[in-house]
Amino acid sequence: MTQTLTLSTEAVSILNQRGTPALAIIAVKFAVCVTKMASRRRTRKALANLDTWQLRDVGLTPREAHDEQIKVFWKA
Repeated sequence: MTQTLTLSTEAVSILNQRGTPALAIIAVKFAVCVTKMASRRRTRKALANLDTWQLRDVGLTPREAHDEQIKVFWKA
């Protein structure tokens, strides 16, 4: 199971507290971005290994799966 890292409203409010260094905020946002990209890449690579019946089970046609597989990792 793949989990993605997202910044919750609570986490953003903590980061925006007075006194939080700008570099810390940038580092957290960068980590979230990199994690999302890695998750997209892993998920798209996993699609290549699914059989037709498995694709149907998740609601995708082989063509839709192929279209998703060829997307670059930075595109949602």
